[in-house]
Amino acid sequence: MNDQEFKAFVVEDKDGEFIGSIKTRNIEALPKGDLLIKVSYSSLNYKDALSASGNKGVTRNFPHTPGIDAVGIIAESDNAGFSEGDRVIVTSYDLGMNTAGGFSEYIRVPAEWAVKLPENLSMKEAMIYGTAGLTAGMSVLRLTELVKPEDGKIMVSGASGGVGALSVAILSKLGYTVVAITGKEHEKDYLMDLGAKEIILRADFENLDKRPLLKPLCAGGIDTVGGVILENIIKSTAAMGTITCCGNVASPNLSLTVFPFILRGISLIGIDSQNYPMRYREQVWNKLAKDWKPSQLTATCDEVTLETLPEKIALMLKGKLKGRTVVKLAE
Repeated sequence: MNDQEFKAFVVEDKDGEFIGSIKTRNIEALPKGDLLIKVSYSSLNYKDALSASGNKGVTRNFPHTPGIDAVGIIAESDNAGFSEGDRVIVTSYDLGMNTAGGFSEYIRVPAEWAVKLPENLSMKEAMIYGTAGLTAGMSVLRLTELVKPEDGKIMVSGASGGVGALSVAILSKLGYTVVAITGKEHEKDYLMDLGAKEIILRADFENLDKRPLLKPLCAGGIDTVGGVILENIIKSTAAMGTITCCGNVASPNLSLTVFPFILRGISLIGIDSQNYPMRYREQVWNKLAKDWKPSQLTATCDEVTLETLPEKIALMLKGKLKGRTVVKLAE
């Protein structure tokens, strides 16, 4: 390859079947943007798996390179706020959705999408976090504004997934008593190692009483799945409690009365990690680099290359992937 060529994982539509393979691309073919970044690591998220399987709700046009997360070194900058050689994180916005993403040795993006890599955070650690960690961090930030460790237990749903596992680990480090809700009974030891004090199986929590209010079990929660699980967390939260929600893999629908909100003063806070304001992003990344960094951070991670990425995508689509998967692209 010459200096303008690089490797990327490209998904192509072949008569309705979406096939991903490693292709040689040219830097000139990248989209317009202020920053050309040589990618060191990316990470695998559910949106990436959907994009790789041809989901038009995520990616409209193919061929396409997924990867909603990337960290690397600026090779060229047309923005005064960034210089060649700066280490930067790019997560969410349109990266990897309809803009060529992080499963590639190079990306080109607007400067508004980039955050300088904080001190005390390696590039690999940044991608162990990735969008999942940023979402977990945003959820923890908003929750901790209103609920303190002494207020009571915090429930985390989808606890063995990327956002859930990192939420468990961060909350535990901050002194909260975490109750992990999971559908994977065999992951109990993993969740306890991350800091969970109790485990509730999803099937048990889904089958609680249908009354509009339930016995208070917690002071708040971080929900990553939606549907009945979120309904029951809300109904089981004590007065003045707070729940954040960031996912809908179980269901986007809620069947609730207003009673938890007007009789107990419950707060429900939505987390939109894709377009969250940059001032919050920088705050969260700095906390993730320092006070919030779990000692078990690397325990949530499995490292792969572009060549072995398809196996992990297939496992994620089947719901069989645990923790975080980072993709190494450069030494």
